[in-house]
Amino acid sequence: MRASRLVSLLSLLQVRGSMTGPELARELEVSERTVARDVLALAEAGVPVYAERGRAGGYRLLGGYRSKLTGLHQAEAEALFLSGVPAAAAEMGLGEAVVAARRKASAALPPPFRDAPERVGQRFHLDAPRWFREAETPAVLAELSRAVWSDLKVAASYERGRQEVRRELDPHGLVLKAGVWYLVARRDQRFLTYRVDRFRTVEVLGEPFDRDADFDLAAFWEEKSEEFARSLLRETIEIRISPSGLRKLRVVADPAGAQAAEAAAGEPDADGWVCTRLPVESLDVAYDQLLGMGPELEVLAPPELRARFARAAHRLTELYES
Repeated sequence: MRASRLVSLLSLLQVRGSMTGPELARELEVSERTVARDVLALAEAGVPVYAERGRAGGYRLLGGYRSKLTGLHQAEAEALFLSGVPAAAAEMGLGEAVVAARRKASAALPPPFRDAPERVGQRFHLDAPRWFREAETPAVLAELSRAVWSDLKVAASYERGRQEVRRELDPHGLVLKAGVWYLVARRDQRFLTYRVDRFRTVEVLGEPFDRDADFDLAAFWEEKSEEFARSLLRETIEIRISPSGLRKLRVVADPAGAQAAEAAAGEPDADGWVCTRLPVESLDVAYDQLLGMGPELEVLAPPELRARFARAAHRLTELYES
């Protein structure tokens, strides 16, 4: 336990340069007295760590000191190679960098743990895209990735509805969700989310932007992803649906829309069917999604969508009765 904590303390100082006793105590979840004893133990072991007194003081390592990747447990060594997503890195143009980094990390591991990459590769594989969907890498992804890493502004044309709009953005981060890439960018002091496959062109400008130091990509995505999914559902249709159809709706329609439809469902009739309102991205998308529901769903409104389903049903009847 203490050996692992000493390695963690050393790693924190290597990464952050200097930390106070209270900061280290919070990170390691120990007392400041324990931190002081651990620092003394590192110094006695030959690690050049020293304390600076004063308001701006703290613990730091002598310049240039780096430790090797020792002190790792088996599980920690394997987690090191589990944490990356090689396919996603390759799509961003970082495939060679990931391979090189993993090779160097493997060489630095203690001999008993150097088979960690093979053990992990034999036991775990991440396949991010959904079933029945051919994964395609957006053509502009590599350029966006370069802009994100370098904090450079981009001028981009983006498909919004049936229009193509041009925007200048400060790209702060990329998110891979179920095989689909999203860009989180700042525009007019607001953070917005864009589907990368809807960018038509991206020009990386030579002008850097000031990255928001308080911006937390993971926290932003968690907060906004559900809101973003709902924002895509710009139309609402009225449907009558069977009990089995309502269960199937969770798979066929957008999850946020299906959840809203379940919440809005009225009392079931004698056959168990309910009437409800279903948020959808567009009438075209609703037609494509719901046609496979067959006789388990009836579109009530709007009239143009109901008529479209009626024509489809008529064509099917002619097809099977001919």
